[in-house]
Parts: sequence; C-alpha cells; structure tokens
Amino acid sequence: MVGITSYGAYIPWYRINRMTIYGSIGFVNQATIMPGEKAVGNYDEDSLSMAVNAGVDCLTGLDRSKLDGLYFATTTASYKERLNAGIIATALDLIPEIRAADFTDSVKAGTTALLVAGDTIKSGSAKSILVCASDCRLGPAGSFQEEMYGDGAAALILGDKKVIATLEGSHSISYDFMDHWRHEVERFNRIWEDRWVRDQGYSKFIPEAISGLMNKYNINPKDIAKVCYPCMYVRAHANIGKQLGFEPDQLQEHMFTTVGLTGTANPLMLLVAALEDAKPGDKIIVASYGNGSDTMLLEVTPEIKSIKGRKGVKNSLANKKDLPSYEKYVTFKQVLAIDIAGRGEEAVPSSSSVLWRDRKKALALVGSRCKRCGTPQLPPQHICVKPDCGAVDEMEEYRFSDKIGHIFTYTGDNLVYTPDPPELYGVIDFEGGGRAQFNLTDCDLDEVEVGMPIECTFRRKYYDRGVTGYTWKAVPARV
Repeated sequence: MVGITSYGAYIPWYRINRMTIYGSIGFVNQATIMPGEKAVGNYDEDSLSMAVNAGVDCLTGLDRSKLDGLYFATTTASYKERLNAGIIATALDLIPEIRAADFTDSVKAGTTALLVAGDTIKSGSAKSILVCASDCRLGPAGSFQEEMYGDGAAALILGDKKVIATLEGSHSISYDFMDHWRHEVERFNRIWEDRWVRDQGYSKFIPEAISGLMNKYNINPKDIAKVCYPCMYVRAHANIGKQLGFEPDQLQEHMFTTVGLTGTANPLMLLVAALEDAKPGDKIIVASYGNGSDTMLLEVTPEIKSIKGRKGVKNSLANKKDLPSYEKYVTFKQVLAIDIAGRGEEAVPSSSSVLWRDRKKALALVGSRCKRCGTPQLPPQHICVKPDCGAVDEMEEYRFSDKIGHIFTYTGDNLVYTPDPPELYGVIDFEGGGRAQFNLTDCDLDEVEVGMPIECTFRRKYYDRGVTGYTWKAVPARV
C-alpha cells in the first residue's frame, strides 16, 4: 500500500493586499481587480529556503534517517547547475545515502515529482521519499503576474508504511500550451492574453484530466470528499467544479485570495489543506496545471489521526503580517535597486572548500553533544563546556534546527543595512541545552522580549559571484 505518510507546508509571514499594489500603480479598474492578498517571501527567503522549512514541518517527530530520497520541484531554482535538492537534503540533515533529484520547468512539476516518488516506491527501489515543492515567481512591476503570484511551499512524504492517504490511481495529459513562460535569460514570467489562458487552458485541461481520471477508475463526483486544483481565476475555479459535477462544498478552497498562485507548490498546498480536515474513508482528487495536468486519486486511512504537531496550511495562514507598502515589496524582491550605504558593503565568503567542510554546521545547524554528560554545544566543540565534565573528543552530532529555544538577550541595530530594518540579533538558549547567537527575522523589535520562545528557520544569507549562501535564523514560535 503506497501513499502519503506525512505532510507539511510553509507560507511566508508577510502578506500584501492587492489594493496596495493597485494604489502604487495609480490605476484601479474595478472590473478587473483581483480580490484579497498574497503571500510575500521576506528579503531573505527564496524557493529553496521555503522548501527546507516545509520539509522541517513535514518531518516533525519522524526519523530522518529512514528517508531514501528527496525530490524538489520548482520553476525558480537557486541554481541552474547545482543540485538544489542536495542543498535541501543537507539542510534537513538527511543521510547521504539517498536519491536526490530536481524537477523543474513546469508548474505541474510538483505533482510529477509526487507521481515519480510513488512509482519508485511501488517498484521497490525505495521505501520513503520526501517531495518538496516551492516557488517564488516574479512578474514585471505593475503586471498581471505580479498581482496574482504568491510565495509558498509544501512537502509530502510517500511511503508504504503508516500511510495516511493511499495513492489509488493517476491520470496525466501533456500539451505544449504556451500560456506562461520564462526564457533562460529572463527574470520575469511572461503571460499570453488572459482570456486565452482561462478559456483554452484552465477551463479545458483541468476538466479533461480530472474526467479522464474519473472515467479510468469509474469514479462518480458524489464519491469524492474534496477535489483540489489551482486556478488564478476565482469564477473560473467555481465553474470548473460545476462543469465536472461537483458541489461547491466539495471544492477545496483555492487560496488565491489569501496566498496567491504558488506555482509548483499550489496543488500540493491544496492537498495538504484537504488532508488537514480529512476523515478516514474520504476520497480526494488533486490536479495540477501547467502544459497539461497530472491528476491523482487518494483515499484517506485511519492513520490520518496520528498526524500531530504540524503547522501545515491552517496555522501558516493564521500567522501573518501585512506588508504596508509596495515599495517594501519591490525592495524585498530586488525589483527596485536601492543604495545599501557603506555599512551594507561586506566581504562574503564563497570558498567551496570551506562550504564543504562546514556543511553540517552551516547548512544543517548541527552542533555537538557530549557522550559522557549529554551537554549540547553550538558550534560543535572538541571539549565539553560543562565544568565538572571537561570530556575531550567524546562528542556526537546534535541537530539544533528542530529544537525550540528561548531568547536570553537581544538587540536591534539601526545602523547596519537590511532591507527590513532594524537588524535584530539574539542570544538563544535551546531547550535541552546549547546557546548561540542568531539573527532574528519575521518579527518586529517591539514584540521581541527576553524569554520569548523561538524556532529556527532556513533563510538566504547572501549572493556572491554565482553562489547563494544560506543560514539558519530565529523566528518567534507563534504556533
């Protein structure tokens, strides 16, 4: 029995109301205005960092050494020639004896990765594979794409033990339908005339794929608890469901007005949201869109009751802050170039040798723990810091990225450059032991206080000569 064994999601803290975007453009056409808000990654976030954070959520309480593979789906990868999935696997502190692969170039790559993972497990080549899908797509300033694209990530583990939703079947279609595209030399996504995208794309391909799945497995619309599919047109989303014979309460909420269109992550995020409310016996259909469509039929098992402690979609939606200005948004996205002043210029190391030697410490946030007395330390040490122990070279690896900590002391720096001033630093005491200094992010100086619980989050640190550096920061533990 192959299917989903765990799920997780990540939605950035910041949101921007679409009226804020319209107000900056200086033109509002009430006939074409998009409602609601969209999720915005902070200046230190990208698709890879969000995938790591979704993966951490998905792996809550699980033994990471049991994973056989990691598949990463995105259209906005940090690297065109470097295994992005390998960086994620390192950050998640997975064993090196895994199969890692990137899936890209289409926004249905997330469901494709999920299907490949399922086929791999069915073949017996693997027992458990983590699939992460994440996107941070950009449209030109003031464009239709800028208004609708949101940032987000989802993660699912497929396996053959303790399955919470069995993979009952699938159906795929593929077309070279050019509605959205981005050439290798371009930064911004382009789009063809939106009526063409709506009427010939979404309204044709998703019904064709879902109908094909239902006919293939003799499924009636009334047999389905939830059907999940993305659509950037709210009315078209409802019409697609009606066309297929589904009632409004069978359609998984599209999240377009709360998160936006999240690319490869979109169908997987909708699936996570459906699983959060699912009951044993529920049948769920999930469909993607992008140069065709992948569809899957899943059936929820009693194991769904064992899933606890996930942030998922619900809690991620609840934790948010409004981004009050469009100028802040385009600064975060580096659409608007700004002066970083003298204090912003810094030498950033990009030595491949150093990055390799320190990969456990820098990417996976792995310190050490004394085998003799159990004292954790970060960064890793050879000598135990505990005065009445002092053991030398009796250490084992100890991961801090999934531990809760508390702020011992903190400060706000208004002189150093940051796109989101002031820069915040805190000394963190981890539960179970260990103390280290971290940059704080996704919070305001006024809300930080001594003793506040924090958790770690994976973020982008710098870009230097073709290298994107990543690090772990601290955020308030809001859930």
